[in-house]
Amino acid sequence: KDIMTRIAIPLSLSILLALTGAAGAQPPDDELVPDAELFSPAEGPWVVKIDFDDRAIADALYQRIDVWTIVHDQGYLEAAVSPEEYRELEAEGLRLEIDAAKTGKLRRLGISLKMQTAGIPGFPCYRTVEETYAAAEAIVAAHPDLATWTDIGDSWEKTQDPQAGWDLFVLKLTQSAVPGPKPVFFAHFAIHAREYATAEVGTRFAEMLAGGYGSDPDVTWLLDSHEIHLVLQANPDGRKQAETGLSWRKNTDNDYCSNTNTRGADLNRNFDFEWGCCGGSSGSQCNTLYRGPLPASEPEIQALQAYAASIFPDQRGPDLSDPAPPDATGVAIDVHAYGELVLWPWGFTFTDSPNATAFATLGRKLAFFNGYSPFKTRDFTAADGDSLDYYYGELGVAGLAYEIGTEFFESCSFFEANILPSNLDSLLFGAKVARTPYLTPAGPEAMDAAAPPLPVAAGDLVTLTATVDDTRFNNSNGTEPTQTIAAAEAFVGVPPWDAGAVPLAMAASDGTFDEGAEAVEATIDTTGLAPGRHTLFVRGLDSAGNEGVVAAAFLYVVDPATSPVIQGLVREAGTLAPLAATVTLGSFVTATDPGTGFYSLQVPAGTYDVTAEAAGYPSQTVPGVVANDLATVQQDFLLVPEVPCTVDVDFDDGSAAGWTNSGASTCSTGTFVVATPTQQSSGGVVTQVGGDHTSGTGNAFFSATNSSAGNADVDGGVCIVESPVYPIAADSDVSLWFFHGQRDQGDDAGDFFLLEISTDGGTNYAPLVSLGDVTVNAAWTEATAGVTAGSDVRFRVQVADGSGPGDIVEGGVDDLLICPTAPACVTDADCDDALFCNGGETCVAGSCQAGTPVACDDGVSCTVDACNEATDACDATPSDALCDNGLFCDGAETCDAVLGCQSGSDPCPGQACDEVGDACVECSVDADCDDSLFCNGVESC
Repeated sequence: KDIMTRIAIPLSLSILLALTGAAGAQPPDDELVPDAELFSPAEGPWVVKIDFDDRAIADALYQRIDVWTIVHDQGYLEAAVSPEEYRELEAEGLRLEIDAAKTGKLRRLGISLKMQTAGIPGFPCYRTVEETYAAAEAIVAAHPDLATWTDIGDSWEKTQDPQAGWDLFVLKLTQSAVPGPKPVFFAHFAIHAREYATAEVGTRFAEMLAGGYGSDPDVTWLLDSHEIHLVLQANPDGRKQAETGLSWRKNTDNDYCSNTNTRGADLNRNFDFEWGCCGGSSGSQCNTLYRGPLPASEPEIQALQAYAASIFPDQRGPDLSDPAPPDATGVAIDVHAYGELVLWPWGFTFTDSPNATAFATLGRKLAFFNGYSPFKTRDFTAADGDSLDYYYGELGVAGLAYEIGTEFFESCSFFEANILPSNLDSLLFGAKVARTPYLTPAGPEAMDAAAPPLPVAAGDLVTLTATVDDTRFNNSNGTEPTQTIAAAEAFVGVPPWDAGAVPLAMAASDGTFDEGAEAVEATIDTTGLAPGRHTLFVRGLDSAGNEGVVAAAFLYVVDPATSPVIQGLVREAGTLAPLAATVTLGSFVTATDPGTGFYSLQVPAGTYDVTAEAAGYPSQTVPGVVANDLATVQQDFLLVPEVPCTVDVDFDDGSAAGWTNSGASTCSTGTFVVATPTQQSSGGVVTQVGGDHTSGTGNAFFSATNSSAGNADVDGGVCIVESPVYPIAADSDVSLWFFHGQRDQGDDAGDFFLLEISTDGGTNYAPLVSLGDVTVNAAWTEATAGVTAGSDVRFRVQVADGSGPGDIVEGGVDDLLICPTAPACVTDADCDDALFCNGGETCVAGSCQAGTPVACDDGVSCTVDACNEATDACDATPSDALCDNGLFCDGAETCDAVLGCQSGSDPCPGQACDEVGDACVECSVDADCDDSLFCNGVESC
């Protein structure tokens, strides 16, 4: 029946040509011809570009077929169509062009990459629902003062079976110690399940905020003063379907289009505002735009609407013509893919919303950061019952939507390099203006606020600098009016919106406020500032009276009389020669005196991770160094010189560095060459990388440069290359980068990639990487191994294409390093378990050895409180800091120059101290007293 059906379906020649590449003569290389499994012409679906001359055509098609995006300025849309739909559209006179790459990627969904252990199959950068939830829970566990994880409702499947489906959660981020009320930024992601990148953007945004609190001044003031509410997976049931490889958009409500892969409701057409009013959704249950039988019929939308109503006040009247007040608060963003757009209301009508001017300003500002086109939604497509119209129409909140990226199934490389950084910046700005989103975006943006990076003494005069800029808008759709800068203000410790904020006028660095962007500066008098960290805020004002978003900088103040000092020596281990080094103490960076290796920095009291770095030496970090007021903390470093790598091969000089093509090779094409690879893709699979591993522009050793997919790949057998022999004098670590790209899997057992290592000069080999007949997107990947002294190391690479037609197989290597293994320890501190020489460990010749107790003058072994940590030896006259270890119930000991460690003021006169209960007890025998905590090791009753 299947064969007869295929014969009976008369497909147009244009489809066959597009899918087989058969226009004109048959390609000379059979690798150019995609196999039947990937592009079976009679099966579909295909991703197509459809040209249109009239917006009405695009609107009509949006109602009929699965439209992915619309590109109005170029007059085409992209959609997934079945064979029947293709025939119908072509018969109507529309011009269709199949996108083979996107069609191939659609067919490859659900297939994991080789060695992939996490993420959506084939896309390891995108976390699954479970992994997203685990990431949110990890944020809460690590930052309980900043984050909460709250169940706000159930998915459809969970409403049917409490043991199935998912809870919908909100991750809320704000500093709980700072009281509210606070303005709210609300965003949700992945409401359309197949839009892979969206949930990951939200999760990375949350991780950026939580990780930046306390170190990034702008993130810190944001979480102190605002609330960030994120629904990272707004459609978890649908997303789980999409993770299997289905192009799933809707939720999974089986009451509609039951028991099919097109069941469910489009959640972004189910909101209770202008629901189903205006041709922006579908009443057909199997359509991708099906709006559901009633407004807010779906539990996911009920949860989102109820939650929004709980965090936002209702700030807009009931009529469509009622504007939200200019000072209305709150931003709500719904993040979608794809199309590279920033959208605002309305979506159901071409009529402008009553806040249209402010929306355009906000949209152009947000689009400045991600480079997307800013549009009113209806100017892009019709949408009724959607999220942004609901948040604005019902609550007066500034509701917007993003369409991120260039496809639903965006590659991880494009996501990491392009989508993620630009959209994190855009979301961050959206969160910053949540207090007054209809006002603040029009003002000049304050940026790059900077104060002295090292602590200053109270009373010092310091310079605060920044830039204020009124011109940063995306004017690709209309032009945003801008003004010259009129003024800039600084605020010390109190943000401008809080009571008690005192503005300090800043000056234009060039002397005059007369441009749309100005560098500004002010002198800050630190007299009266308490020791510790202070936040300095900068805000700009333009000539139209618009105040912009603030920028912040941290200023650290110390009291020279009381603040602690962290100091020490950085020397070379063994020779003890002083080193010119950089020492990082938390967020502070200082340098040693090159002649002595000495550094010293007065810091606010606190706990610091201290790191020493010097050229030619591995860095060393001592975490958790406690610096209390009045203390001088000695933290020395002994750095071990780096041992240079014995082998370093990168092919950039144009030579193969002794690597050769083996005479045992049987391949007809694909012989390895030294050149710069060019990225090639076929059927949605990257078969050759673009550029070398290190710079992307240098050379590698690989299976021939391609000018198009498959024209010089491995064909006709196996290509074998071998390295020269590398004698190894010391135990070493091996690192070799490789790529392997292969389109098609499971059809030819003769397809494989094998990277091997030999330690006996090539007599015997063991595999480092072994890949059979699998689909692999080419990407530079590191292979590592350890080899022992005396080895004769050699590498062999085999890349094979079996006899079956239709496969494309590529491979290559770059950047070989063989470096002596770092010792297991460098200093005693690497081994020491805080018992020091008394029962501790020491570092001897790079490995930890059991310590030997050191005898004090009275014959008793040195104990913790009398041991000098810097020298790992007993101190006859230790400092108070060495004595005072908090183990006594009074919490203090003192150091007497003659007697050594003495207990502090005695809270238990005539009695003993019960160390377990930290209380006074009567002593009756020596055992009641003798706890070995005193520096002489003995007490008596």
